[in-house]
Amino acid sequence: MKESLEALEQSAFSEIEQAATPKDLEGLRVKFLGRQGTIASILKEIATLPPQERPLVGQKANTLKERIKSQIDEKLKSLGSVPGGKMPREDATLPGASWSTGRLHPLTQVIQEICDIFLSLGFRVVEGPEIETEHYNFDALNIPKSHPSRDTFDTFYLACPGESESQARDDKWLLRSQTSTVQIRVMEKEKPPLRIVAPGRVFRPDAVDASHSFMFHQIEGLCVDRDVRFSDLKGALSLFSREFFGPNTRTRFRPHFFPFTEPSAEVDISCILCDGKGCRVCKQKGWIEVLGAGMVHPNVFRAVGIDPRRFRGFAFGMGVERLAMLKYGIDDIRLFFENDLRFLKQF
Repeated sequence: MKESLEALEQSAFSEIEQAATPKDLEGLRVKFLGRQGTIASILKEIATLPPQERPLVGQKANTLKERIKSQIDEKLKSLGSVPGGKMPREDATLPGASWSTGRLHPLTQVIQEICDIFLSLGFRVVEGPEIETEHYNFDALNIPKSHPSRDTFDTFYLACPGESESQARDDKWLLRSQTSTVQIRVMEKEKPPLRIVAPGRVFRPDAVDASHSFMFHQIEGLCVDRDVRFSDLKGALSLFSREFFGPNTRTRFRPHFFPFTEPSAEVDISCILCDGKGCRVCKQKGWIEVLGAGMVHPNVFRAVGIDPRRFRGFAFGMGVERLAMLKYGIDDIRLFFENDLRFLKQF
């Protein structure tokens, strides 16, 4: 048996040395070390040997098994592979792998920039659910039952399993059409003074084109305290416009109507391309509408349990995509959602 092991050692080392590929070595591994291999056959025959020879032969067979395994591994390394033959030899002369650095989506960057501006003014950022009820999306915001925005052509209503007909009729579930819902939730739970901005996604059943999408982002702002005035609103939004669009940006407030604010205004900025002289973007007017704002309506305060005789506040809302398109000169809102790396890498 000792002679057989010595002959096997010489034969195995010779075949391993002559192997030219990792596949050949894998075949030799199975031949010598596999369950049905040569070493396994020798170990089975140990039981037939005289008792005094068994320990010596067994020790020698196990030692040979380890030596063959080590020899195969060394040969694999010299061929440029690890056991299994799947890792190619490394060439130190080749250039290293280049990994591109990830970055935030342009809309995320704009949201963070807007929130940072208002954080510097003492506001804080809050969020709320995207699935809402009519109470938070309409009723508490002083939007009457007959208002066109409640129509199914302007709001995504949801059918909730297990909900009774009376429940569905009294307070329907929907995808929020504005982030003003977050203002209502915060005012219900917290007492003034309040200064918040609420970024998030909103949903409206609009046809998708270069300037509309059924899903987009809004940022709503709210300030409530004992002595808040319209001049505070003008000051905050004027500062925001200069910080976001540039120090030479001018603002203009035009009378408007929103059910949840009174008085209400639409806010324009001087065209950032022509500096108010008139161009194609501002339609020769020199001004571009950017957001809506106003003083919080007393009925909104009453809906959340705040006494409008003791507290006043202002609110504003802006579309993130619109601001981003104006700031970066983008003419198609769909570019934000198509995930084209050629577009995204520019930010």
